[in-house]
This record gives sequence, C-alpha cells and structure tokens, in this order.
Amino acid sequence: MSNKLAVIAIGGNSLIKDKKHKTVEDQYRAAGETCKHIVDLMQEGWNVAIGHGNGPQVGFILRRSELAAHELHEVPLDVCGADTQGAIGYALQQNLRNEFRRLGMDKRAVTVVTQVEVSADDPAFKNPTKPIGSFMDEETALRRKERDGWDVVEDAGRGWRRVVASPLPKRIVEEDAVKTLIDAGMVVITVGGGGIPVVADENGDLKGVAAVIDKDFASSLLATRIGADVFIISTAVEKVALNFGKPNEKWLDRMTLAEAKQYLAEGIHFAKGSMAPKIQAVINFLEAGGEKAIITNPENLGRAVRGETGTHIVK
Repeated sequence: MSNKLAVIAIGGNSLIKDKKHKTVEDQYRAAGETCKHIVDLMQEGWNVAIGHGNGPQVGFILRRSELAAHELHEVPLDVCGADTQGAIGYALQQNLRNEFRRLGMDKRAVTVVTQVEVSADDPAFKNPTKPIGSFMDEETALRRKERDGWDVVEDAGRGWRRVVASPLPKRIVEEDAVKTLIDAGMVVITVGGGGIPVVADENGDLKGVAAVIDKDFASSLLATRIGADVFIISTAVEKVALNFGKPNEKWLDRMTLAEAKQYLAEGIHFAKGSMAPKIQAVINFLEAGGEKAIITNPENLGRAVRGETGTHIVK
C-alpha cells in the first residue's frame, strides 16, 4: 500500500464537458477520462480518496421529478444527493477498475454513500442562497412557498427559483469507514456532492435536510480528517490566476497560505461562485494542519504532483 495519500476534489467539467454532452453515456465517458488522469497520479505512488460535484445531476433528477409530479411522488433534495452519489460513484469506480485491470495494477475502488453533518443553527439556513431546480412562474413559486415551505426568489427577470441553504460541513458521519477502506489500500469515492447534509436532533439521531454543501469544503474537511499529504482541487483551469480574464491576468505557480488569504480578502481576484470557494477550501485545509494543496485541471493531475504545473499552495 502507498504511504502517500491525496484527496482529490473533482469538478463538474470532469463529468459534463459541455452543454451538448449531458447524457448518462456522455458522463460515463467523461468520468473515464478523468479516471485515467487519476490513475496517472496513482502511478507516482499515491493512494487517493475522491470527492466530486453533483450539481447538474441533482438538477436532472429534480426536473424529472417535476415533470412526473402528476403521477409520482417528488424526490426530496437529500435523497437526490444520495442517488447521485451512487450513480456517479458507480461510473467512477467502474472506470477506475477497468483502468487498473488494463495496467495490471492490484488496486480496488469503492464508493461510500456519505452523510455530512451540518449545524441546524448554521446562519446559512436563515439566508438560503443556493438555487436549485427549474424556473417557475410567480404563481407556482408562491404556491410552493405556501404549501411546501420553500424559499423562492425572482432571478433577474428569468423567472422564480427555489433556493436552499449552503451550510458548512462539520462532521463526516462515515469517516471511520472511509479510513478503514483507505487503510486497506482502497481508492475511496466519498463526500459526493459535498455529502448528504444531515442534522442531529437532541437524541443524536440524524435527519436529512434540504441543503447543499460545497463539495470543495467537504473534500477539504475529508483531507483534514484522514490526514492527507496533499489536497488537490481539479477544476477547469491548469493554474490559478490573479485578475482572471483581464489584461493584467497573472498565472500563479505558487502561493503561500498568507498570500492566499490576502488575495481572497481583496475580493477582486477570485469569483464568488467559482475560484473563491476553492481558495477558501485550501485555506481551511492548511490552517487545520495540512501541508500542501494543489489546484489544476484533470489532464494535469500527474504532472502537478510531480511539480511540473498547477498552482501549489503551501504554508
């Protein structure tokens, strides 16, 4: 078994390449490409745990649920999370298994349907901001608000949408199982979509809630809890840039923790819905005791751990 452990958080581009390739088969092929890059990294002597996004896939389930509501019960958001963890995990673990077999590697991959505990008192529940599901007209939105207790907002003249909270992850419920599998040499796919958000009642019993946990935050917590040597965020760009998309754009090979905190605080370099949460997730990992993080794109995972590319963030 490898003595080097990486946690890799893979983004949406690892599963859906573009708007024309969204089918299950398209997603399976995209997952296969990403798995080849992960195995490239593993051939450098690393074992890995994998977190992943699930936003579009949850959206697909919700839309199907809406269209079938006249005949079938709707699917709660926490169950959508569980469904996507299973389906995406299946695609990843099968592709990994096939790649291991092709290369003659004695490795196994397994998916853990993972609950992540959040606080019922998290301020995010008082200010839901994460849009989910389809656009609605005002009448439908207000009816769902009254009947189902939804929070709804008007979205820039495009229609109304449901919004839910995005609370911070506090505890990975299946952490011990994940650790046991990693210690056995397994590649573990876990905290999919940020994990299924659950809250504990006064007796300690868990219950799913309608919320969305940021997958990079959950993967950062995972990396901390299992003692990862490196936390890797796989995204759409090879490196992080200051002033992204502007004439004075500057690509970064390296950042210190202090620099990352400074750039994030300046509020002009990293988009709130894109790179900013990734930088914050890296900061969380390093402040909790982690030594190194890397941000790069899937096709450069192997090169990045060799120090040839990517943005490396260190203390």
